[in-house]
Amino acid sequence: MEVFYYVVFGALAAVVAGLELGKSGKDRVATTSAFNSFKNNYVLVYSLMMSGDWLQGPYVYYLYRQYGFDKGDIGRLFIAGFGSSMLFGTIVGSLADKQGRKRACITYCISYILSCITKHSPEYKILMIGRILGGIATSLLFSAFESWLVAEHNKRGFDPQWLSITFSKAIFLGNGLIAIVSGLFANLLAENLGFGPVAPFDAAACFLAIGMAIIMSSWSENYGDPSESKDLMAQFKVAAKAIASDEKIALLGAIQSLFEGSMYTFVFLWTPALSPNEEDIPHGFIFATFMLSSMLGSSIASRLLARKLKVEGYMQIVFAISAVTLVLPVVTNFLVPPSSVKGGSISFGGSLQLLGFCTFEACVGIFWPSIMKMRSQYIPEEARSTIMNFFRIPLNLFVCVVLYNVNAFPITVMFGMCSIFLFMASILQRRLMVVSDLHKSSTTQEMIGEDEPLNP
Repeated sequence: MEVFYYVVFGALAAVVAGLELGKSGKDRVATTSAFNSFKNNYVLVYSLMMSGDWLQGPYVYYLYRQYGFDKGDIGRLFIAGFGSSMLFGTIVGSLADKQGRKRACITYCISYILSCITKHSPEYKILMIGRILGGIATSLLFSAFESWLVAEHNKRGFDPQWLSITFSKAIFLGNGLIAIVSGLFANLLAENLGFGPVAPFDAAACFLAIGMAIIMSSWSENYGDPSESKDLMAQFKVAAKAIASDEKIALLGAIQSLFEGSMYTFVFLWTPALSPNEEDIPHGFIFATFMLSSMLGSSIASRLLARKLKVEGYMQIVFAISAVTLVLPVVTNFLVPPSSVKGGSISFGGSLQLLGFCTFEACVGIFWPSIMKMRSQYIPEEARSTIMNFFRIPLNLFVCVVLYNVNAFPITVMFGMCSIFLFMASILQRRLMVVSDLHKSSTTQEMIGEDEPLNP
């Protein structure tokens, strides 16, 4: 493997280590032992859940290609996953609010384990069923766990500001360190030990089973709307009304859809972007490098949140930077002559794109704890999982449309589209900050108005 990969990985590792070791008192928050125990339990479970997800990441595209499917076939498999997340997401989200978030988290584990098992079959129909199960699991991963955490945190009476500590730690470990180890472990299983590209999926199923056992033994159940009389349609109406009546929630949903839509499109595009002529690239090691970049971003986010900087403010800059990074493949395609040699090592243009992709992943690392913080502030508790999965409908629709037309557009066009959407997210984030400030100002004036008769 070329020195370039090690240099990038080593430089990122040094920066992350420096940030973590250099934390001052302003970057730390005093908490209680009860909260720390609760936080550590959640972070452990979340890390196991994410390890089950990250182990699969580097080899999904590669496994399908090894089974002999072309880019169009693989695109349709990806569409099945995002499509099922779109179709079933709101249903499973509402069931999580009504039937219990703990049960929903267990359902996630079972669904994803079954999805991993299907990867042993080269049959297209079986792989399609696996993608559908994976899509349902993804909806639960990005709604039920966070909903359980917020409700349990509030139920136990912990300081609301401490939520950002759990968010940052979970992302730093689950989306950072665990993802790096998962990428390297997947690379070890599939390539170094020669078990093949299906081995990481077997390992993922094992970690998911361990996490499920911890959830079943240590988590208590919590719910959204306590009313037993509300059916799914009633919950949908509550969620839709909340989104339609509060501009802040609608803006947050649009921002999340634009960013995550671009992010999931990137997951599909990075492999062909770095190896357009079937260059021999270390998929697992590159994936680990991306996750180290994400870890860097979450470390930056933890500092920003600890110092109570306005999330709505700095995220405008993050979205703008991410827009620039995904337009880089378009620029390099024009400025750097593409290689005409099949195979070989990564090209100069590919190296430039890899650096840009690492910057994008750092933005992803900042995004996760920051969007979680904003969701905890703006989304009402009674329909939290339902609303969060409503947000995923346009996101999954966007990704499905892109992947359906994957053979119709050059890869540079798709990157250009993602860049435009990220720039739009930056503009909407600016609007969210303005609306939030206006709401806080009007609320303060109302409180002053109510106090005036008491203070003549």
